[in-house]
Amino acid sequence: MSKETIDLLVEGGKAAPGPATAPKLSQYKLNIGEVFKEINEKTKEYAGMNVPVKLIIDKKTKEFSVKVGTPPVSSLVKKELGLKKLAPEKKKEKVVEEVIEKKGPEKEEDNKEGEETEEVSEENNNKKEEATPAKKEEPKEIVIIGNLTIDQIIKITKMKRENLLAKNMKNAVREIASSIVSMPLTIENKTPKEFLKDIEQGKYDEKIKE
Repeated sequence: MSKETIDLLVEGGKAAPGPATAPKLSQYKLNIGEVFKEINEKTKEYAGMNVPVKLIIDKKTKEFSVKVGTPPVSSLVKKELGLKKLAPEKKKEKVVEEVIEKKGPEKEEDNKEGEETEEVSEENNNKKEEATPAKKEEPKEIVIIGNLTIDQIIKITKMKRENLLAKNMKNAVREIASSIVSMPLTIENKTPKEFLKDIEQGKYDEKIKE
C-alpha cells in the first residue's frame, strides 16, 4: 500500500510531537512543524478535550492529510457544561443503627395468697436482655450535577453525526440522549428517559431539523 495511517489521540489545539510519532514522521521526511500546525488548526474547536486524529501519509509523494474524529459524548457534555468530571463529589455513606430488643417470654400468675409472681423459663433465666445493632444503609440519592438544553443536545448531535448510525436527525438526537441516561444529568430539566418520551411525542420537532 502506498499510504499509511497513523492514529493519534491529541488535546484539541495543543497537539505536539511525541517520542513515538516524531521518528515516524521524520522517516517520511515530513515537516513535523507543518503536520502539527494543521492538526491543531483542525482540532482547535475541541480545546480542553482529547480528540482522535488520523494522519494519512502518502509514502510516494510524501504528502499528508489530517482526518479529525470527534471526542466521546461524555467529553462533549463536559465541555458544554463546563465540568471537569461527570460525577458528583464523593460523600461518606451514613450508617444508621437500629436497636432491636429481644425479650424472653414472660408469664404472670396469681398465687393463692393473692401475690403476683413472674415465672421465667429456665432457658432464659439469668440471661440479660440484649440489644443487637442492625446496620441499615440510607437509600442513595441521585445527585444531578448539570442540565443540558435541547439546543446543546442538538449541537452535540451535529458534532457526532458522522459517527452515529441514525438515518435522520431526530433519531440521531434520540441516540445521543440515550447515551446520557447513565449520566447524573437532566435534559431540559427532565430525566433523559422523560426527555426521550418528549422526543417520541414530537415536542421538539420544530427545533430538530436536518
